[in-house]
Amino acid sequence: MAKRGALSSNARRALVISFVNQGLVRSQNDLVELLADEGVEVTQATASRDLDDVGAVRGKDENGTMKYQFLSSNAEPLARMARVSDDLILSITASGNVVVVKTPPGGAQLLASALDRASESGELSSVIGTIAGDDTVLVISRNATGGKALATQLRDFIGTALERASITRGRKTAKKARR
Repeated sequence: MAKRGALSSNARRALVISFVNQGLVRSQNDLVELLADEGVEVTQATASRDLDDVGAVRGKDENGTMKYQFLSSNAEPLARMARVSDDLILSITASGNVVVVKTPPGGAQLLASALDRASESGELSSVIGTIAGDDTVLVISRNATGGKALATQLRDFIGTALERASITRGRKTAKKARR
């Protein structure tokens, strides 16, 4: 495939999430090759960081095959959202039963994936689903006039995710300091 223009790290991570969700990533080398097929050149170290940043872990699937996957834990969507939301959310605007969330170029798919996972886990129960472009996510409310309430819920959810991330990062830093 022809080499793509420079992708932002958020856009590259959106590809990583897509590959992991499709069950295509058995190793970091697989990810490097999958990205190369898309015209995105990365090192194994970058692939490793991307997998860590999106919250993918290597383990056996239901068939016993080792591959990267997302844990089905309710905390996972929050953790992944927290890693990206402080730089990923530019604005949140409500209208009717929808909320439009603006992101930097390439960030919409990553955010939409995190919101969909939170919806599936029940953390964002008022969300039916999302539609992502390059820099815009359309979040659809279950309630016909629920856009404004959903925008508030999204702001609270993102704030909570950031709070938990800073607490988690603080614990990790403290553990490293004790070593």
